Amino acid sequence: MKGYEPRSSSSCAACKFLKRRCIPNCIFAPYFRSDECKKFAKVHKVFGASNVSKILIEVPEEQREDTVNSLAYEAEARLRDPIYGCIGAIALLQRKMVELQHDLAIAKDRLARYAAAATTPSTTTTTATTTTNTFNSHVSLPPFPEFFSCTDFNDNFFHNSSSQSPPLTRHEMVDDFIPIPYIL
Repeated sequence: MKGYEPRSSSSCAACKFLKRRCIPNCIFAPYFRSDECKKFAKVHKVFGASNVSKILIEVPEEQREDTVNSLAYEAEARLRDPIYGCIGAIALLQRKMVELQHDLAIAKDRLARYAAAATTPSTTTTTATTTTNTFNSHVSLPPFPEFFSCTDFNDNFFHNSSSQSPPLTRHEMVDDFIPIPYIL
């Protein structure tokens, strides 16, 4: 572990939590300092001390710190969301990313139409009214996917295979001012 200094007489967080004497070559000591009792308690609650020690023994020493950090993150996520764990957080971020990509597509389309309208001079008020109406009428967008499960994300996004209606294409028109349904 980078920056690891030999311990003084204090036990590591794992040995303190398990109420045992910390030996000099304790596998937990470099990764669970004596002031990180809550970190080890969460990892122990989800994975168990025996399983964590087996994992650390199997992993090469240069990867153990990353392994402990991953275990700690997964334990924290699993305690917050016992069903999905960190996969729930990943799915939420993926949904948010798709929403933002959809919003970006709308903004780019509007910007392109406004830029095109600015380059063509409109001299009469009827032409200006027509231009305004075309801005407000329709926007061509990529399809907005439905989310059914985290494992189907790519299939649903690219193929929209689970819906009964035909999939949307990039060239279909979408009303510009209908509120976009956001997934919460």
